[in-house]
This record gives sequence, C-alpha cells and structure tokens, in this order.
Amino acid sequence: MIFTVHDIPHLNAFLNTLSVLLLIAGYSFIRAGDKERHKYCMLAAAVVSGLFLIGYVIYKFNTGFAKFGGEGWIRTFYFCFLFVHVICAFIITPLVPLTLYRALKNDFERHRKLARWAWPIWVYVGISGVGVYIFAIHLYPYSPN
Repeated sequence: MIFTVHDIPHLNAFLNTLSVLLLIAGYSFIRAGDKERHKYCMLAAAVVSGLFLIGYVIYKFNTGFAKFGGEGWIRTFYFCFLFVHVICAFIITPLVPLTLYRALKNDFERHRKLARWAWPIWVYVGISGVGVYIFAIHLYPYSPN
C-alpha cells in the first residue's frame, strides 16, 4: 500500500483524536496530582498536534482547500462551524507552545493561568477538526457534476 498526499486527512483525523485523548488523560492526571504523567501526556499531545500541523501544511500546499458538497442549511451550518474552528485554531497555535514553555521553565503559576484557557480551546480544536473532516470528507464530499 502506498501512502499519498490524499491519505493525509485520514491520518490527521487520527492524530486529532489521539491529541484529544492525550489532553483528557493529561487533565485527569493533573487533577489527581500526578504531575509526571500529566507532563508526559501534554508533551505527547503537543508532539501529536505538531505532526498534525506538518501534515496539514503539506496537504494544503499540494491540494488546496477541500470543497464542501453540502447544500442548503447544512452548508450554512458547516461554514459557521468551520469558521469557529479556524479562529480557535489560530488562537491555540501560539498558546500551546507558550503554555508548555511556562511549565518547562517551572513557572507553574503563570502556566496554570494560561492552561485554563488553552486546554479547552485545544480540546475544542481537536474535536471540531475531526468534525470538519467527517463533514467534508465523509458526509458531504464535493463532487463536480
């Protein structure tokens, strides 16, 4: 089996799902006071999200933006959903490295303050990214007719 650029959206949906699971696990660990496991989960989530971002950029440079095939009210819903997803993705992109930097520098007070905003946005972006994938690739793919 040969991996092509057209397989990247499927891989990216998996990476988004994995990052959300790692984020939830990391949150659970810190709530339980397990800082070490929290740290590993959050670093793994950052690596997985970084791999997603690399795949996303490669895919977009090679294929452009996917066209949505839905009609009527679902089209309006999809583009509103996509708009919020994209805005949150832009917001989270600098917040993740800054939040991780503060933790790695042992600036836990400032880390916690930022993480309270960054974590839910990051989780939303991961979940909504999978939603965008399902809508655009599986439920309402574009077909030029």
